[in-house]
Amino acid sequence: MQFPIDKIDDYTWEIPKAYSRHMKVPARIYADKVLLESMKRDDTLTQSVNVAQLPGIIKNSITLPDGHQGYGFPIGGVAAFDADEGIITPGGVGYDINCGVRLLRTDLTYKEVDARKQELINRIFQLVPCGVGVGSKMRLSTRELERAVSEGIQWAVDKGYGWDRDASHTEEGGCMKEANPDKVSPRAKKRGSSQLGTLGAGNHFLEIARVDKIIHPGHAAVYGINRPNQVVVWVHTGSRGFGHQVATDYIRVMDRAATKYNMKLPARELVCAPLKSKEAEDYYEAMCCAVNWAFINRHIIMHQVRQAFEDVFKRSAEDMGMELVYGMTHNTAKKEEHEVDGRRIQAMIHRKGAARAFGPGRKGLPQDYQAIGQPVLLVGTMGTASYLMKGTERGEGLSFASTAHGAGRVMSRTGARRRFRASDIINDLKRKGIVVKAASGRILEEESPDSYKDVHRVADVSHRVGLAEKVMVSVPIAVAKG
Repeated sequence: MQFPIDKIDDYTWEIPKAYSRHMKVPARIYADKVLLESMKRDDTLTQSVNVAQLPGIIKNSITLPDGHQGYGFPIGGVAAFDADEGIITPGGVGYDINCGVRLLRTDLTYKEVDARKQELINRIFQLVPCGVGVGSKMRLSTRELERAVSEGIQWAVDKGYGWDRDASHTEEGGCMKEANPDKVSPRAKKRGSSQLGTLGAGNHFLEIARVDKIIHPGHAAVYGINRPNQVVVWVHTGSRGFGHQVATDYIRVMDRAATKYNMKLPARELVCAPLKSKEAEDYYEAMCCAVNWAFINRHIIMHQVRQAFEDVFKRSAEDMGMELVYGMTHNTAKKEEHEVDGRRIQAMIHRKGAARAFGPGRKGLPQDYQAIGQPVLLVGTMGTASYLMKGTERGEGLSFASTAHGAGRVMSRTGARRRFRASDIINDLKRKGIVVKAASGRILEEESPDSYKDVHRVADVSHRVGLAEKVMVSVPIAVAKG
């Protein structure tokens, strides 16, 4: 579908509210010409316009530089809804609730780790179960699962996973307090009882990387990044079957609610309920449980990564400086305060495949990061790079403190399997000095680096617009894929 697109500047575009009498706000797109053209090739812009028609939406329907077609919202989509007149929709959160990322720094050098990278990734693969439907060695009773998703990562720390101080460097302190396991179905609890500490499949990965370039040394130093070739670890995964089932359950609930409240919606994938309705409150409390499940999942995986390094290097994780830089979420709806047109408002911020990017001084930031802003983790692919960025004051006004979360797909998984061979991908990565271990060749084909947008371009647009600022870029040494 062709849309009238107004150019605001080289990186800002807008489909005007006047395009459709149903649009309540403009559809704002942050992209350069190349990224914008890729959005035109699927339904990204259609979905952006659809979001702009939802009740109670504030200011803009926003599509970030990594935007591509998703379920309901585009992936890379952001929208704020008025606390009194707005809605909540699972299509603005996604099936993989709190898909997110953790970044660990170390005091190890590339030279030290490169010589042991195969041994290290093999050990990680032993300790962190990977793959579709794979379960963990941990089996929780329903009662224990309910306790876990109520308490977040503190539950895991109490069980001996990780360190107490990890919580201070995790978004929301690793726990959304509104979680209510009574709002989660028995089916979801059953699925969640046997998958904690597992990586899953798809675009999820565990990556050992080296710092390639420090772009802002002062900010990097605050985050514990102090030299090129310093080794870091990225963990990218979400809420697995637990979150998927919560989404599935509540999409059915919202489908009935949309009829009950006589809501006129542009697409069925955007079924929703008024924020003050029981259906919305129930979904939010169940979603918070899934957010907490994913926090715990990545926390346990991080613990196992530290264990793998200890096993290989015969040193303690503390001695190797394996501190958590930050753990952040994608795919959430959150109650936040923002300034719009000179006044402070309460809103439900939906981020679908998008990263929160609070600027300096914002409540909710770790104390040691208050002066410079929130770390933002923008992940690339197993053959390219990932960026550590930081939130900005400017971005708070542009995008409700949100920015891109990754490279974003340009090719479907089916298309990637037709085009790429696992053996060619392995050999190509080997030539770059990257070892990869995956649950199957199919996963490697689906996640070929060429299936994604140019992560450097995505990071550059985010930086130039002012959504987030570049701090550091890393490149892979070894990768585990589900």
